[in-house]
Amino acid sequence: MGVNPQIRSTLISIVNSFPLLGRTLKHSRELEFWKSRKQAEGQLGNSHYEYYYTTHFGIDREFYRGKRMLDIGCGPRGSLEWADMAAERVGLDPLVPAYRKLGIDRHKMRYCAAHSERIPYPDSYFDVVTSINSLDHVDNVKQTIQEITRVTKPHGIFLVVVEVNHMVRVCEPHRLPPDFTDGFLPTFSVTQSALFGGDTSRSKAPYSGTGPGYLCAILSRNPDF
Repeated sequence: MGVNPQIRSTLISIVNSFPLLGRTLKHSRELEFWKSRKQAEGQLGNSHYEYYYTTHFGIDREFYRGKRMLDIGCGPRGSLEWADMAAERVGLDPLVPAYRKLGIDRHKMRYCAAHSERIPYPDSYFDVVTSINSLDHVDNVKQTIQEITRVTKPHGIFLVVVEVNHMVRVCEPHRLPPDFTDGFLPTFSVTQSALFGGDTSRSKAPYSGTGPGYLCAILSRNPDF
């Protein structure tokens, strides 16, 4: 008999109250997942990422020409390889050293081994910062928001796709509320936001109003803050 989801969520929350223990378990599970995908696929593909940056938000790919881009929690697939028109493409992930064994060195982008709570780039460096299905994976959401704010240029944008209102899990230790983008205000303005139901982040099904859903939003960095 499986463990009740509510009990499992409570147990994970207790583990996460010990940050080092929670992080170690999370990283172990994440790496285990990517190794299993590598074994199943042979070579980790990334053809689906362009959709999230363009069609999903109604953005033309030419928007990214000449821009500096940062993808937080990028994983090992090469999430920014498609953006060959960008001036700079950086994928940030604390598991980068382990990902090298999965083949990331062949990707035409730069990888940075760091946590989202301490992004090793100067203030106002990036034109576009993104988090695609990763913001609920970070160690500290508040500190991550502060760092996103710091490294995004005035008039730059933050794109986010994230599951909200879900039970706490080992690799997704945060149950983000549907209105969590309020935490970016007033430094950012929310220029586009939609909440969907369904089983995947590509879903466009209506949100039921309760339970898990997917938030997709574009936030613009206000120059006056």
